[in-house]
Amino acid sequence: MRSKVLTLAVAAAAVLAVASVALAGMMHPTLGARLSGMGAHGIVNLQAHAAKQQLCWKFELSAKHLIGATIRDAHGMIAAHLGHMYRAKGCAMVAKKALDRIEEKPASYRVWVATPGHPGDLRGKLFAGMAHM
Repeated sequence: MRSKVLTLAVAAAAVLAVASVALAGMMHPTLGARLSGMGAHGIVNLQAHAAKQQLCWKFELSAKHLIGATIRDAHGMIAAHLGHMYRAKGCAMVAKKALDRIEEKPASYRVWVATPGHPGDLRGKLFAGMAHM
């Protein structure tokens, strides 16, 4: 009886180990962020298309006079430009390596939306899944 219980326990531990490794490397093609700052707020939803090296977005913001949007790492370095100038909806080419990193660890990145005097007036941390107002 003990050997059956031990065998089941070892098998269960192996299944859990494989599942946790699989989840650690999981890609998140649907990403969202809640943005706020300077009295404004909103959301952005992103869809990654790794095969095309493309990242598409849709912003819903209360702010006006926006000039650009980027995805930045924890040090403020730009990982991806969301277009050449601000558009509420669009797609941009993103290097595969950058897109893979963003999809693997979205919480390590933030979306920055700029206005004429401030590069990151609205900011929000990325997360896996869609953002809702």
